[in-house]
Amino acid sequence: MYNSPINDAELWLAIRSDDEQAFAVLFDRYWLRLYKTALRYLKDREASEEAVHDVFLNIWNRRHELEIESFPNFLLTAIRYQVYNRLRAVKSPVVLSISDDGISELLDHNKGESRISDQELLYELGQYLEQLPKRCQEIFQMSRIDHLSNQEIAGRLGISKRTVENQITMALKHLRVCFKHVSVIISLWYIFKK
Repeated sequence: MYNSPINDAELWLAIRSDDEQAFAVLFDRYWLRLYKTALRYLKDREASEEAVHDVFLNIWNRRHELEIESFPNFLLTAIRYQVYNRLRAVKSPVVLSISDDGISELLDHNKGESRISDQELLYELGQYLEQLPKRCQEIFQMSRIDHLSNQEIAGRLGISKRTVENQITMALKHLRVCFKHVSVIISLWYIFKK
């Protein structure tokens, strides 16, 4: 659809109309530039990737309310904000370490109750996933439920591997916001680990 060069303003209009392909084009156009900017300050590849994905996730989630006149300026400001927040929050995190046996023991204390909790959790997961764009849902399903690699998903859907990674990140970020309680996150981890 976007074979010929299209300017940012036209892409933004398409994105505001929920066009996921336009979003993917914008993502591909600016991802590397933002990543290099974040990496220069954070000196951490994973944190830099996460910062860039947060910028694009925020754009997608707020596409109907944002007024963006210049993408390069907007994105530079957004990535600087993400970098600033990460540098400010660099404190020793409190990490709860539980072995697989400990998690299994916690979750398997009552099989019937666990089964009902799993079903409720999967229903809730389905509800939250329905809030995402259809393509994002499909990619998440293929990755986390069907256990396909990002490369396999990209091949099947005819999209770039980076777009697949972006969509998975978008889904996971959305789910993190939706599932606020640690016990729910542990349960999700346990279900997807099976």
